[in-house]
Amino acid sequence: MTLSPARVPATGVRRLTATLYGYSFLDDFVLLYPVYALLFADTGLSLWQISSLFALWSITGILLEVPSGAWADAVSRRLLLWLGPLLTAVGFGLWVLIPSYGAFAVGFVLWGAGGALGSGALEALVYDELDRLGAADRYARVMGRARAARLVGTTVSAGLAGPVVALGGYPAVGAASVLACLLTAATASRFPEHRVRPESGGDSWATTLRTGLAEVRRDRSVRGALLLIPAVAAVWGALDEYTPLLVRDIGVAEATVPYLILLIWAGVTAGSLLTGPAERLGTRGLAALLAGAALALAVGAAAGTTAGIALVGLAFGGFQLAEVLADVRLQHRIDDSRRATLTSVASLGTELGTVATFGVYALLGADSAHSTVFAVLAVPYLVTALVLARARAATARP
Repeated sequence: MTLSPARVPATGVRRLTATLYGYSFLDDFVLLYPVYALLFADTGLSLWQISSLFALWSITGILLEVPSGAWADAVSRRLLLWLGPLLTAVGFGLWVLIPSYGAFAVGFVLWGAGGALGSGALEALVYDELDRLGAADRYARVMGRARAARLVGTTVSAGLAGPVVALGGYPAVGAASVLACLLTAATASRFPEHRVRPESGGDSWATTLRTGLAEVRRDRSVRGALLLIPAVAAVWGALDEYTPLLVRDIGVAEATVPYLILLIWAGVTAGSLLTGPAERLGTRGLAALLAGAALALAVGAAAGTTAGIALVGLAFGGFQLAEVLADVRLQHRIDDSRRATLTSVASLGTELGTVATFGVYALLGADSAHSTVFAVLAVPYLVTALVLARARAATARP
């Protein structure tokens, strides 16, 4: 039977999205996530040693983020998407087989490298495949659902980690995490990839990186779209790490804290699922979204109540929605031959901004309550909203 032209793209989109959602869920379905800090402490590591491991993880991602994106443009993006989880699986295996500071350090380097390989490559592959099928306009909706799938994976793994630890200890959660990584790699091998790969002797990843950065310098719209991603993603991504402390400060019982954290992440999930309809917002609408989310963050954090925590969840949902929309703006403006490269450059900006936010939080938190710091760190979003509104007004002038 011969398929109609409409049927072929529909089938292709379904295969792509099913693979993407499965990949996203499995990539964050790692039972070690909620308990690896406990594993480090129970092994005898000091707080300084644990902090140095987190720093090593961040530095690895920062150093490899852009080169890996350029490599994805120079070779196969699907190759990097299944190779990354395999590196992470090796790292998790080392953690539970030979738990020690050295093994943890090697594991974090492998995990950071694995994450860098997928960053940029995933967005580029999905956008180009949708574009090939004439469905590039679905990118926002598809990536929003993919992020929601990641959140579901994180939530389910957090719920299962406790019972699995009780049954089999750290080796059991380690084995489950390695299995999840292997399943992620197997799922990545199912991604379609029809992009014409560079011929042997073509541009190297370094050349791809240079030409990508040249495009950023040359094209003002690309530069603005690239800078918007870290401006939206960095601060709330860092604040997420401190939400348990904010929740505990409102005076609830320790056992209640996880439930209020889930309330916040329910808001984030809702934001992910609204990306399709919200793509029509435009620059002015995006500015209003950021301003509204910033006000909800400041008011919610300062309230010191359960209702205030719900407002924080609403704000985080707005930031998540804005982050996906910022990614859409960038993908629409860049050439497919440098898509992974420039997406990775944006991710590098986010990583650097997140690290800077950690530093600012530490400085402000030395003398102020967590609620105050959250409220103060809503200000950068108001500034970003103002810049977007002014840019839109300037564009509208004759």
